[in-house]
Amino acid sequence: MDQMSRKDFFRTAAKYTAGVTVGAAIVDAVATKSAKAKTAVDWPWPYQKLDPEYVRKLAHDSFWSGKACSYGAFNAIVTALKEAVGEPFTLLPTEIMIYGHGGGAGWGTLCGALNGSSAAISLVCEKEVSDKLVSELIGWYTQVELPTATSNQYGMDSAYGVNKFTGDLPQNASGSPLCHASVSQWCETAQMGVHALERKERCARLDGDVAAYAVKLLNDHVDGVFNPEYSAPETIASCMNCHGQTVKDNVLSKMECTACHGDPHTTTVLFKENKPASFNVYQNYPNPFNPSTTIKFSIPVQAPVTVSIYDVYGRTVRTLVSNRVYSANGVHTLEWDGRDDYGNKVASGTYFYKLQTGTFTTTRKMTLAK
Repeated sequence: MDQMSRKDFFRTAAKYTAGVTVGAAIVDAVATKSAKAKTAVDWPWPYQKLDPEYVRKLAHDSFWSGKACSYGAFNAIVTALKEAVGEPFTLLPTEIMIYGHGGGAGWGTLCGALNGSSAAISLVCEKEVSDKLVSELIGWYTQVELPTATSNQYGMDSAYGVNKFTGDLPQNASGSPLCHASVSQWCETAQMGVHALERKERCARLDGDVAAYAVKLLNDHVDGVFNPEYSAPETIASCMNCHGQTVKDNVLSKMECTACHGDPHTTTVLFKENKPASFNVYQNYPNPFNPSTTIKFSIPVQAPVTVSIYDVYGRTVRTLVSNRVYSANGVHTLEWDGRDDYGNKVASGTYFYKLQTGTFTTTRKMTLAK
């Protein structure tokens, strides 16, 4: 091999040095970009005010994508932020919220619309702010009649991108953030099954309502005008007299108690003018029971009511009231002493009580213990 000349050596060294310089520059650029990318996704992510009505319609349509309610609300808010802000929202797969449908894979816990909307709020707010906004969102959900008139009007006007059902839908205030309570009570109010197209459309419209209200809360926070409006029902404070920190200290909840446990008083405080917004037939208490139990119910309008007891074979055991007119005020109470219409004590076992008023009918199961 010929010996490299001094001139060739310096020429080769210069090329090598230039290559190292370029390589170092590339590494430095990549490192800088990586550092910037890391900074860009620091939490909380940037929020820019959104149009609630745009989000309302997008959440409704996202519900019908087959990915349901939790995804629908989250996808609507994040998609709007992708369009308004760009990164880092464009890097986020909104399908991470699919699990929340039906109260968590159909378990009936937190309403998916609340779940998805709350996740979006927490994505763009510090914990202290997120707690306030999410609490307000959940409280609003328990007291407002859903779907709202706005969502119903969009449906009747075929103003959504997906229009499966274009009729007006019944409204109700669930008193609870739980999917199970919210859907079940609406089905009773609407007298429709849980698998009906109307029920699914109800949840789609509700999805839009919740996502739109979440955006309103975020916008108000950005403008510095957020003012909590939710006021907890009196029954919560009443229940905490026994279950709160100063006595049993065994409850960690902000939920309205009566939605699951019935009203411990003779009236309900859930709705204006002391009138329930829907039919409510509570689980009898105690249950199982012996020798007697209490059945409570409320109705939205004055009407004649029939309440009957049936055995497992469908035979009428006792008619507690027949076409007795009840008012829409408060919660009404009936007692069953475990006897049939002839005054005879019935055998222990499973029984059913059915309430009928107008076209509304509902049945619940109870157990007479030995």
